Amino acid sequence: MVYQPPAGARDLLPLDVAQKRWIEDRLQQVFHGWGYHRIITSTLERLDTLMAGGAIERSTVIQLHQLEEDPLGLRPELTASIARTVATRLSNSTFPQRLYYNANVFRRAQEGSHTHQQEFYQAGVELLGGGGLRSDAEVLLLMLDCLKSLELSGQLILGEAGLTRSLLSVFPEAIRSKVRRAIAHLDRLALEALPLSDVDRERALLLLDLRGKPADVLQKVSGLNLNETERSIVNNLKSLIELLQASVDVHIVLDLSLIRTFDYYTGIVFEVVTQSGQIVLGQGGRYDQLLGQFHPQGESIPGIGFSLQLENLHQVLLTTGQLPKQTRSCDWLVVSEVPRLAFSHAQKLRDMGDQVEVDLSSGTREEVQNYAQQRRISQIAWVQTDGEVVVER
Repeated sequence: MVYQPPAGARDLLPLDVAQKRWIEDRLQQVFHGWGYHRIITSTLERLDTLMAGGAIERSTVIQLHQLEEDPLGLRPELTASIARTVATRLSNSTFPQRLYYNANVFRRAQEGSHTHQQEFYQAGVELLGGGGLRSDAEVLLLMLDCLKSLELSGQLILGEAGLTRSLLSVFPEAIRSKVRRAIAHLDRLALEALPLSDVDRERALLLLDLRGKPADVLQKVSGLNLNETERSIVNNLKSLIELLQASVDVHIVLDLSLIRTFDYYTGIVFEVVTQSGQIVLGQGGRYDQLLGQFHPQGESIPGIGFSLQLENLHQVLLTTGQLPKQTRSCDWLVVSEVPRLAFSHAQKLRDMGDQVEVDLSSGTREEVQNYAQQRRISQIAWVQTDGEVVVER
C-alpha cells in the first residue's frame, strides 16, 4: 500500500517551506510596519463559533465528531475565531485592536471542485474597533502594500454588502435568496429564468451589471430611487474611492454584484485579483455585527479585515523568478573520527551564528567531499584526533 496524504491535503517539502516562508516574512514585515500584532487562535472551535451565527454554512465546516452537546470543527476561516477571542477576552482593551495572523484553514471540498482542496494557508489582518472611512482605507491600503512588498500588482474589486443587501430587499422574500445567488455567480440565465415580474427582472439584471469603472457605476446607482441610507452609502463609497486613488496607483473596479461566500459582511467587501482577473490573491470586508454574536452582553464592535491566499500568491510568484530556487545550504560540514570532538567543534561554529552539519557517515575522504558538494556545503572542517582543525574550502 502506498501511503498518501488524505484527499484535499498536501505535504510541503523543504523547498516548498522555504518559498512559503519567503512570502510570509515579507508580509509580516508589512504587518509590523502598520502596527499590527500577531494573534494565534485555536485550530479547533465549537461549531456554533465557526458558523458565526449562521453566516457560515454548516456544510463548509469539517466536523471532527458528532457530540451533540458540544460539536467541534476545524476553522474554515480566521475572522470568526478572532472575533470570538476579542469579544470574550479583549473587550476591555483599548481599541482599535490591530491583529494579524498566519495560519491554515480547513473547508470541506464543495461538489464540482476540480482540486478537492480542503486545507489552505492564509495570512491576513483584522482591524477591530475602527469604523468609517479611515478604517476602510487603512485595511485596503495595507493589503495593497502587502502586494507591493512582493512586487506584485493587481486589480482591486470593490463592493458594498450593505448596499447590495438593501437593493435586493425589494424582491419578494420567497425568491430573494435565489436572486442573490444568481447575482453572486454572475448567472444571467438563472436570473432570467426566475419567476419575476418585468419590473423586478429589469432591476435584477441592472444589479447584475453594476460592475465597471467606479464613476460609471456610481452614476448608475445614483439614478436609482435610493433611500437616505443607501445614498449615504453611495457617498461614502465615492469618498473611499477618491481617497484610494489619491493614495496609491491601483486599478479599481466597483462591483455591486460582489457577494462574499460568508454572510457576516455589513459594509465594503473586496477582492484583489491578478491583472488578468483569473487568480484571486486576497479578499475581505467589513463586519460590524459579528463580534456581538460572541460578546457576553451582545455588544457589537466594528471590524474589518482581509486574508491573502498563500497558495495563490505562491503560484503567481513562481512565474516571477523571485522565490528561492533551493533551500539554504549549511556553512560547514564537520568531520572527525572522534564524535565528541566533531560535536564540540560544530557547536563552536554554531555559537558564531553559522549553520553546521556533523558528518555521520564515517566514509572515505572522497565520499565526504562528494556529500558536501551535493549538499552545497562550501567548507569542511576536518577535526583531528589531537583537536587540530584543518579547513577545506
